[in-house]
Amino acid sequence: MPLSDIEQKKGIKKGELLDRAGSTELAANLFRITQTEDKLKKENIQGQQAASHTHFGVGEKVRKTIQEIGGALPENLPPERHIKQVKKEVKKLKGAGNKKLKSG
Repeated sequence: MPLSDIEQKKGIKKGELLDRAGSTELAANLFRITQTEDKLKKENIQGQQAASHTHFGVGEKVRKTIQEIGGALPENLPPERHIKQVKKEVKKLKGAGNKKLKSG
């Protein structure tokens, strides 16, 4: 599925997919990427077309495995809060924690 279709399906802004992905979605993508990279190196796959074919083949197998074990496909997972929002909340909590230490 094209990136723009995934963003539209999840109702997120263009370019926010990785900033709104949860651990399951990130892990699935990282696994796909690392397995593709290893296959390209191991089989000495050369050229853009062959690399793209390998990338899609590995992606299909990863998706099939996710489905076989009963997991949700990445595009069907709900978006998480934006990482910037999470960072802001963590900073706020740290600030509140420091204030308690100083007043205590």
